[in-house]
Amino acid sequence: MTNKKRLYKIKFINQNQVYELYAKSVYSSDIYGFVTVSELLFDRSEGIVIDPTEEKLKQEFSNVNALHLPHHHVLRIEEVKDKQTCSISRLKTEGNVTSLPNTPGISK
Repeated sequence: MTNKKRLYKIKFINQNQVYELYAKSVYSSDIYGFVTVSELLFDRSEGIVIDPTEEKLKQEFSNVNALHLPHHHVLRIEEVKDKQTCSISRLKTEGNVTSLPNTPGISK
């Protein structure tokens, strides 16, 4: 058995956007109904910003030790070989199925 470090790609919904992050650790949280994501990975580029989205995510999560994501907001967790660029995209609302609002008590 190898002691290879695992790498996870996590896609989740945050304020009608789909976030795609990379982390070394993903597990069921001690908080019922949540998934814990820790040891987030971002590009370590110094100097010129190549990808503004990656830089935005790095700043947004710069002081975060662990994310506790509600199960119903997690779209996908993949174990991957290599890290790609983190991303943010709009949540697609096309089709015949309408999702419930993400925030209780607030309607559109």
